Parts: sequence; C-alpha cells; structure tokens
Amino acid sequence: MLVQALLVLWFAWPAQKAAPRHLPVVVAGPAPAAAAIADRLRAERPGAFDISTAPDGAAADAALRDRAAYAAFVVAPGGISLHVASAAGPAVSALLTQAVQQLGGGRPVPVVDVVPAPADDPRGAGFAAGFLPLLMTSVAAGIALLFAVRAHVVRLVGLVAFAVAAGLVAVGVLHRLGVLTGAYLAEAGVVALIALAVAAAVAGLGAVLGRPGIGLGVLVVFLVGNPISGLASAPEMLPRPWGAVGQALPPGAGATLLRSVAFFDGAAAARPLWTLLGWVAVGLALTAVGHFRDHRATATESAPSHAPVGIAA
Repeated sequence: MLVQALLVLWFAWPAQKAAPRHLPVVVAGPAPAAAAIADRLRAERPGAFDISTAPDGAAADAALRDRAAYAAFVVAPGGISLHVASAAGPAVSALLTQAVQQLGGGRPVPVVDVVPAPADDPRGAGFAAGFLPLLMTSVAAGIALLFAVRAHVVRLVGLVAFAVAAGLVAVGVLHRLGVLTGAYLAEAGVVALIALAVAAAVAGLGAVLGRPGIGLGVLVVFLVGNPISGLASAPEMLPRPWGAVGQALPPGAGATLLRSVAFFDGAAAARPLWTLLGWVAVGLALTAVGHFRDHRATATESAPSHAPVGIAA
C-alpha cells in the first residue's frame, strides 16, 4: 500500500502543481512599450516567465519557430496580441491565452498560432497518450531479450530490430490518427531511438545487476521519467528541478525531440538527441559488460582443473 501511495503521489503531483516557472517568452515591439509589458509580467507573476525582447512580431515569430520561446506578447499601435506555438505545448498556449486577456484593458486580445498543433490533436492528448504504450513495450522488450536471448550479438540485433519496428509501426498509427503530420521516416527514426534508449537501458542494467537492475531500469526510465517528462504540458511547467531532470531521461528527451522534428523542422533538437544517444550508448555498453562478465565466469567454472605434474628424479 505504501508503494501504491507513493506512485499515486508521484504521478499526480507534477500535474497538480503545473504552473509557469521561468517559462521562456518574448515581448516584441517598441522598446518603451515592450519594457512596460515585461515589467508588468514580472510584477504580476514573479518567477513565472523568462522574458526576452524582440524588435517586432516577425522576430518574435522566428523565436517561436526556433523553439527559443513558447509565446510572444507583441505590442503594436493597435494594441497587444499574443503569438503562440501550440505545437510546443497546447496546455501552455491555452494557459497563456487565458492569462493574456488581463493585459487587454477590457478588450479581447487576439491570439495568433504561429506553429499550430495538428488539427486532429489540438490539445496534444493523443501525442501524450501515444508515449505510454511505447515506453511499456520498450521496457518489456528489454526484459524479454535479456532473458530469452543468450548470444550477445543476437541480443543487440533484437534490440535494434525491435526499435526500428516500433518506430515504423507507432508513427504509422499516429500519422493515421492525425497526431503527427511531419516527415514519416524522420519521426519514425526518433521513435525508434526512444524505444532503443529505453529497451537498451533496461536490458543493460539487468545484464549487470540482475533482477535488481531490471527494477532500477523500470523505475528510472518509466516510473520516474514519465510523470516529469513534460509530455502533457512543458518542462518549464513542472516544479523545479524536476522539469530539468525529466529532460535528462528518455521519456522527456524523446518527447522534446519528437516535437522538434515533427513540428519545428528539427529546431532545438541537438540536446535531446544527444541525451537519447547517451542512453543508448550506456545501455548497450552495460549489456556487453554483463554478457562478457557472465561468459568469462561460465568459462572459468567449466574449465577442467589440472593437478601439477612433478618432474621425475
């Protein structure tokens, strides 16, 4: 019951405490007006926003497309407008759309979606839900290959083959549902990398530490990583430092990378890409260490013992 209570707390707490925490936004427009809006945002929501400035709406939109910010408050002679990139996090865009109305002085504030979420998944629910079965099957594949396959090379081939199949199948389904709308092969490659990172990590920890290692792998890449991945909102919406921690784990890095590739032409993809590659490298290295250690131990145990041969006088 204690474990159940802790799991319920861990999964519910990040969502219940979601709120902007140093969320990157841009204030664009003439310097005096932009400074006034920035000061007002800082005063009304201390610590909520990490504010940068831009000379105009075009520069602000470029920042959104580069994933340097989630939204832009654009000041023009006709008033203020909000530019968002809902593909980066529909929950963030919805929250800012509600909050910006306070800046309109009683008039509705227009909202421009510069990088919209897919029309068939406007709230990002399908995007977030699609990750859960991917993580579960990747964990299961890592465990199954660890127990079912003894040959190291065959195990590696199995991990890669599973990852490729997972990418092709999962992205095919998500495209069919309209959750993903970008380049199919690029997105399939990202999902394959996520699956390989999770499966290799679980298999590697299991190969080195045995059953406790499997438990540790499931804990780290699934039970810990999923709630703080920022899938349902954004890393900057989670209590600190858990948003940053989540981005160092496969679910968070994978979600960020898939969004970048699917909706932003690969913008800001380098960090999550290297994070996933790091998990793959460590997982495969641990798998090799565990295999060759066990192989050496088996060879030692099976080697015949030879009595020393004396030299005749």
